[in-house]
Amino acid sequence: MIKIKEAVVVEGKYDKIKLSSLIDGIIIETRGFQIFKNKKQLAFLRRLADTRGLLILTDSDAAGFQIRHYLSGSIDPAKIKHAYVPDVLGKEKRKPKPSGEGKLGVEGLPLETLKAAILRAGVQCGEEEPPEEAAMRITKLDLFEAGLSGREDSAARRQAFLKSLGLPEHLSVNAMIPVLNSMLSYEAFLEQVQECNTEKPPC
Repeated sequence: MIKIKEAVVVEGKYDKIKLSSLIDGIIIETRGFQIFKNKKQLAFLRRLADTRGLLILTDSDAAGFQIRHYLSGSIDPAKIKHAYVPDVLGKEKRKPKPSGEGKLGVEGLPLETLKAAILRAGVQCGEEEPPEEAAMRITKLDLFEAGLSGREDSAARRQAFLKSLGLPEHLSVNAMIPVLNSMLSYEAFLEQVQECNTEKPPC
């Protein structure tokens, strides 16, 4: 497993599943071309770019490069790194036929090939924060105690809290934990919860 500071951006869920066995870090899907019209998702990626940087890892076909170029033109390129996979002809096992260009996508490439592409991109590997801060990470229990999970009005509170941070409201509790830890210190999380609770219900 490679521990990566940057949030890794891929095209689809099967790419994410493949990389999850290689990367210890945040992996975000663009859901293909949906990123072109999803303003909330783009704003979310901009926020991640500001807090930790992005690594774009799309397929090597024209569609993959179209998504890559769109993100590069929409987000500060200084906050983006690019991992390029080689052109390998073939077909993913789950697909009935090869893609239009006949190339394997990220999901179909060997892990060693993906690892080499990621390391070539110059990502920051290793510990994300000093050991003394590691004990003060935001946990699922913190979300429960803040009323963001496990209670009758938690869904509404959670949506309001995510909105206050400029995050997509569809983020699940489990997905929130790594994202919040990438954006906020433990103290900043508590302050944001307090600020949110002083506003009108349900947050």
